[in-house]
Amino acid sequence: MNMKNTSRRPLVVGNWKMHGSLESVTTLLNFLRHELQNNTVVDVAVCAPFVHLPLCRELLTISGIQWGAQNVSEHTVGAYTGEIAASMLADLGCRYVLVGHSERRALFGEMDAMVIAKIKQVLEAGLKPILCVGETLAERECDATEAVIARQLHAVLGALTSEQLAELVVAYEPVWAIGTGKTASPEQAQAVHAYIRQLWKEKQPEQAERLIVLYGGSVKADNARLLFTQPDVDGGLVGGAALDQNQFCAIVNAAEQAWNH
Repeated sequence: MNMKNTSRRPLVVGNWKMHGSLESVTTLLNFLRHELQNNTVVDVAVCAPFVHLPLCRELLTISGIQWGAQNVSEHTVGAYTGEIAASMLADLGCRYVLVGHSERRALFGEMDAMVIAKIKQVLEAGLKPILCVGETLAERECDATEAVIARQLHAVLGALTSEQLAELVVAYEPVWAIGTGKTASPEQAQAVHAYIRQLWKEKQPEQAERLIVLYGGSVKADNARLLFTQPDVDGGLVGGAALDQNQFCAIVNAAEQAWNH
């Protein structure tokens, strides 16, 4: 039987991407605030578009749900039109910031050096980076999954101090499973999560068992329980299902059940 490490609290993070109106976000947040008010097992957060972060602060401050951003500038301050500094996110009460998401890497050309610079900005502002790593379908089909993960993680592990690394959350995104309806099997997810933890252990042996590693490939209510019961899967980075209030609550409940099992 797979056993969960009870020293790691499960974390479920919703990534809304570029979705949501003031009306729909208000409805969603009010629903989550009500339905998850008795949750004491799972850490829950939503990563909203920048324009909705003030509403998250307004509606979630008295709840147990945290909020965060989907991106951040690699610069501290200055003449960078359209950019958002980590200090601004801190002012809005953010807890988490996604860094290195596959869509940022693929669509906006973010390389490892930029990812590292952004992580440092997030840490300097006192926030927690969620570092996203993962392989494309072509990379998986040529058995390059571990090589890709190793490159992305080694870049970060070699650039940050032990104290900085202790603040990171890692999210494994099999890029081939995002928005495609495909999902890595629980066994596939567990294998990569275990590999991530092993890479961390090689550099930071005292931190490896405390590292939170999320699965981020089309998590839905009907697959969350099996994914979350895997010993090295500590929760989920949820995309489309995070916009469905019932689905998202069911995913949080699946995490609670996996840890209470």
